Amino acid sequence: MHEFREWPKTKRLFRDIVVTEKIDGTNSAVHITAVPHIPALGDFPPGAYSLVVDGIRYVVSAQSRRRIITPGKTTDNYGFAGWVYDNAEALVRLLGEGLHFGEWWGRGIQRGYDLAGRAFSLFNTERYANVHESVGEFGGVPVTVGPVPVLYDGVFSEERITGELEVLRKYGSVAAPGFPNPEGICVYHSQSRNVYKVTLDNNDAGKWEAAA
Repeated sequence: MHEFREWPKTKRLFRDIVVTEKIDGTNSAVHITAVPHIPALGDFPPGAYSLVVDGIRYVVSAQSRRRIITPGKTTDNYGFAGWVYDNAEALVRLLGEGLHFGEWWGRGIQRGYDLAGRAFSLFNTERYANVHESVGEFGGVPVTVGPVPVLYDGVFSEERITGELEVLRKYGSVAAPGFPNPEGICVYHSQSRNVYKVTLDNNDAGKWEAAA
C-alpha cells in the first residue's frame, strides 16, 4: 500500500556558517548530570564519578568517540578520563550540566602540535565562547579548556572557506601558533545543523584532482 510521504523542506545554502580549525587529536566528551540523590546502580555508566558541588550532587563521566572510558591503562583514551575525574569539580563549575563535546589533543596524541602539554577544545563555539580556563595539568603543564579557534563566522561563502584553508596552509595552525602542519577546517552550517570537514591532505579531493 502506497502512503503519502512529504518531500522534506529544502534548506537554504546561503545562511550563516562557522569555520573553525580542525584539530588532530582524539574526539572526546564530558557528561555532567545533576541528580537529587545518590543514583541507583545501573542509572549511570560503570565507574562514573559522583561528587557534591555547592550542595548539589553531580555524576560525571567521560567518553571517547566510540565508548564510555574510565581511568586506567586499558580503559582510558590518552588519559582523558583520568584528567576528567581528577578535575571533576572544576569542570562542573566551568561547564555546567550537559554533554560537552570537544577534541583532546597535544603531546603524544596524533600530530602533537609541538605542545608540552594538552588541551580540551570544545566544538560548540557559541556555547563556549566565554570559556577560557586552565583546568588541572598534564605532565606538569596546565591543560587549557576553551572553544576551537573560529576562523570565519558569517554567511556561507565558498571563497571564505577556501581562503581560510589557504591561510592555514600558508601560516600554520591557529590553535597552536607556530605549528606548520595543521589538519584543516570544519564548517558548521546553521540551517542544516551539520558539520563538514575539509582537510589539507587531498583526502577531500576526487582522484582526478589529487593527481593533478
